[in-house]
Amino acid sequence: MTAEPRVAPPDQTPLDPALLALVEDALARTLREAELAEDLRAACSHAVLAGGKRLRPILVLECARAVGGELADALPAAVAIEFIHAFSLVHDDLPALDDDDLRRGKPTCHIAFGEALAILAGDALLALAPLVASRSPVAGGRIASEVLRGTVAMINGQVYDTLRTFPHGLSDSDRLELVHRNKTGALIEASCRIGAMAAAASADHEERLARYGQAIGLMFQIVDDLIDATQSAEHAGKATGKDAEAGKLTAPAVHGIDGSRREVERLGCEARAALEPFGPRAARLSALVDFLAQRTK
Repeated sequence: MTAEPRVAPPDQTPLDPALLALVEDALARTLREAELAEDLRAACSHAVLAGGKRLRPILVLECARAVGGELADALPAAVAIEFIHAFSLVHDDLPALDDDDLRRGKPTCHIAFGEALAILAGDALLALAPLVASRSPVAGGRIASEVLRGTVAMINGQVYDTLRTFPHGLSDSDRLELVHRNKTGALIEASCRIGAMAAAASADHEERLARYGQAIGLMFQIVDDLIDATQSAEHAGKATGKDAEAGKLTAPAVHGIDGSRREVERLGCEARAALEPFGPRAARLSALVDFLAQRTK
């Protein structure tokens, strides 16, 4: 019998408010100090500072904290991964890809600034990310390389998802996992891994945090698919139902709504198991599993 999911109140988040404030300040400061043309800075700021869960940078900091690292040492890596995430959203929203007008309840970058500047803003964030990551006082070179490795995997996932150029012989289930592991999972896994790197974690601890990231990365995208299939655009803060209309592979289409929810629970168990050696220092990472499983936007 499948265990009942542990349900957290939907309005409560386990994300540490102090870490959220730290991330927001670092993102704004980095953009303010970057050598950018002012209209480019405005477009980048629109893309980066328009809100959002800040899941990836928080994962960097929480993973560093789980292995006893200093938050200050991990902050450049946290900024870098959020820049990559923002770049991906700006380009994903463009007419040539998902053609979205709304992101986080606000006009997308190309709607607010025009397509040309939106493309250039995405380019700038992509270029800034490894520069910022390399400033990490611990393992800066490794962290910059991992940020870029995760970015290439994410772009591969976008190709699979958008152009559907899959390797031959894969089932729909295998194709779906290939999309999810790359398009969404790669940056989440990278976030956990670079958090460990920034804290000079042991190889075993780094791999455990990476496995945690792999599990919640798949979970995150399956829940996103469920939101797209079951929630209104007004509630989600973005267009919904578009993936099904476009004929894209989604978890509900392949596994059904109930099957997708069972997969979310299975992945949650995997994620929590990976955290066992870290004890109380990983309490927020463990609580985050439940929050991500139950989110509706």
